[in-house]
Amino acid sequence: MISPRKPWHESRDGRAATATRWPSPGAVRRLVRGVLAAILIAAVQPAAPADEPLRIIVADETEWGGAVAEDVRRVLRSAGTALLAPVPDAALPPLEVRARGGPIVLHERADGGMVRIRLNTGGNLWAQYAYQFSHELCHVLCRYDRDPTGHQWFEESLCELASLFVLRRMAATWADEPPYPNWRGYAVHLGEYADQRIAAARLPEGTSLADWFRANRADLATAATDRARNTVVAAALLPLFESCPRHWAAVPHLNDASPTAPQPFRDHLAEWRRRLPPDRRDTVDAIAAAFGETLPADDHDAPPAAGPPSPPRDGAARSAAPTAR
Repeated sequence: MISPRKPWHESRDGRAATATRWPSPGAVRRLVRGVLAAILIAAVQPAAPADEPLRIIVADETEWGGAVAEDVRRVLRSAGTALLAPVPDAALPPLEVRARGGPIVLHERADGGMVRIRLNTGGNLWAQYAYQFSHELCHVLCRYDRDPTGHQWFEESLCELASLFVLRRMAATWADEPPYPNWRGYAVHLGEYADQRIAAARLPEGTSLADWFRANRADLATAATDRARNTVVAAALLPLFESCPRHWAAVPHLNDASPTAPQPFRDHLAEWRRRLPPDRRDTVDAIAAAFGETLPADDHDAPPAAGPPSPPRDGAARSAAPTAR
C-alpha cells in the first residue's frame, strides 16, 4: 500500500527530491487488482434504482466458500424484502456485504456512504445467510446509535426477532416463488432453522414475558448481546409481529431520541412512542403491555417529533454474537 502521507516526489524532510519516486511494481499490481475487482463486482451485479429501498452489493466469488455471488445476492434480497415489505417509507443507504468479519454492521461507512455489513458464513447455508443478514439489516433499519439508556438489549432482541420473522416469511415465499425454481425444496429448511431457535427459547408453561422480564431485567442491562435472552424476547414477541407485520414500520424511529443517561425501560418505550406518527403508536402500546410496562398517560396524546426519522448517527457498531449463528 502506498502511504498517503507524503507525495511521491518529496523527500523525507519535505524538500523537493531530485528524482521522481515511483511506486514499486508490486504496489502497482496490488492497486490494479483492487480496482479491477471493484469494477468486476459492480459489473456482474444488476444496478438497483436510486430510490429502491434495498440496494445490496456483495463481495466477489472468492469470499463465499464456493457459493456464486449472484446466488448470495438473491438470498439476501429475499431476506431484506421480507423485512422491509411492511415498512412503506424505508429509505436505507446502499449495503456492502462481505462473508467474514462478523456478524456485525460497522459504524464506518464504505465509499459512497454504503453501510458495511459483515457476516460469518459461506457455501450454500442459505438459512444462515438469511438469519445473520436479517439481524444486521434490522440494526440499519433501527438507525443504530450509541445507547446510554441501558436498553441496547431491546434493539438486539428486536433484531433477533427480525431474523425469526424473516426466516418464516421466506419459508412461505420460497414454497411458491423461490429465487430459482429448483430451490423450492429449501423452503422447509428455512422454516426449520427458525423453529429450532423458537423451541429452544420458549417460555416455561404459565410464565409470561412480563414475569420473565422482571426476573431477567438486571441481566439484560449488563449483557445486551446475550443471545439466549435476546431470543427469548424475540420468540415471545414474534406472534405480535406475525399477526400485524405493520409493527415493523415503527422500528425506524426507535433511536430518534438522544438520551444522555440511563433511564427506566418504561421511559425508553415512552420516548419511542412520542416520536411515532399516531397511526404507529399502537406498536409500542402492544410491546409495553407484553413486558408488563405501563406508559405515562400524557405520552398517549403527545405529538410526534417533526420531520422524518433521523439517519444513523455516530454510534458503536451493532453486532450479533462474534461466532456464526
